[in-house]
Amino acid sequence: MTMQKIAGNQVAMSDFSDVPQNSMPARPNLPSRLLLRCIRWQEQLKRKHAGADESETDRPHNAAQEMAAFLVRLRKAMDTPSFPLRLSSVPIRRVVTLSIPGAAGPMRARLFIPYGRVRGALLYLHGGGFVHCGLNSHYGICCRLARASGAAVLLPDYRLAPEHPFPAAIDDSQAALQWLAGASARYWGGKVAVAGDSAGGNLAAVLAQDGRAGLGPQPVMQVLYYPSLYGEKLFPSHRTYEKGYFLSRRSMEWYGDQYIQKPEHWQHPRFAPGLNPDLQGLPPAVIITAECDPMRDEGTAYAQALEKAGVKVIYCCYPGALHAFLNFYAFMPHGKAALRFGGKALKKAFAG
Repeated sequence: MTMQKIAGNQVAMSDFSDVPQNSMPARPNLPSRLLLRCIRWQEQLKRKHAGADESETDRPHNAAQEMAAFLVRLRKAMDTPSFPLRLSSVPIRRVVTLSIPGAAGPMRARLFIPYGRVRGALLYLHGGGFVHCGLNSHYGICCRLARASGAAVLLPDYRLAPEHPFPAAIDDSQAALQWLAGASARYWGGKVAVAGDSAGGNLAAVLAQDGRAGLGPQPVMQVLYYPSLYGEKLFPSHRTYEKGYFLSRRSMEWYGDQYIQKPEHWQHPRFAPGLNPDLQGLPPAVIITAECDPMRDEGTAYAQALEKAGVKVIYCCYPGALHAFLNFYAFMPHGKAALRFGGKALKKAFAG
């Protein structure tokens, strides 16, 4: 089965010969360079004012307190929407905040309903290294996917590490997919798909494999945005973009250490789905990567492996883009384009 490789000119290719594989880093595009400059400026300010507004009595006195305080600050900062919520929801009919069953009890979620006839339902799993982000950070992303796909989109607030290590996130995601499949059968035609970015792309890929194994509903499509798929396995892009391109290799290792707490789990197929030797029979995949991203080669390798296994794959690498460029869609044209691209593929899958 032929894999379709999409680049800037949207020409179909039968192989990956033009996907960047060398060790020379590409130049980030203009919006990415502006973002990196802003980040460097903010880091300089933080270093300049470090500790200036925190008294000795307010500072944590042990490692556990320091980590807890850091997680509070990190999650507050990273669950900030990239675009005003009210404006994001203008193009869709409504957004409902609800409680759904999770693997360990009730779980908060948001359901995004587009205008017109709703066909199918999409489970969207947010990124954030299994540690942060949530219902606000990916609000606009889900609004745009609901509009582009014509499907209902569910965004669950799955449990985060390190308080809830592997496999808590995937167990909650599976529970959310079970709930969504039931809702889709009642209201939207019965079809479900899975999607996610970064760590969420990991979770979506695992759910697709679970569905094939009979461990949950079978998605009609998997849409993976710059996914993490191979655990500790190293790729050339990990080194090429290991520092200075928004997501660093050091950060990737830290996120993994928060989520994985047993050495044997680094190669577990429900954490590293790319290491699964049997990929036959999986649902069609749309895999989207960013050129200037340490995770780029993971998405490329998984697309190659799926194609080799006979799975229909559409692969797209956005030139000069950084990891997490979806979250900055408000001023990054590639972010908007990637959401439209994934949404159109989902719309076709739900209509088929």
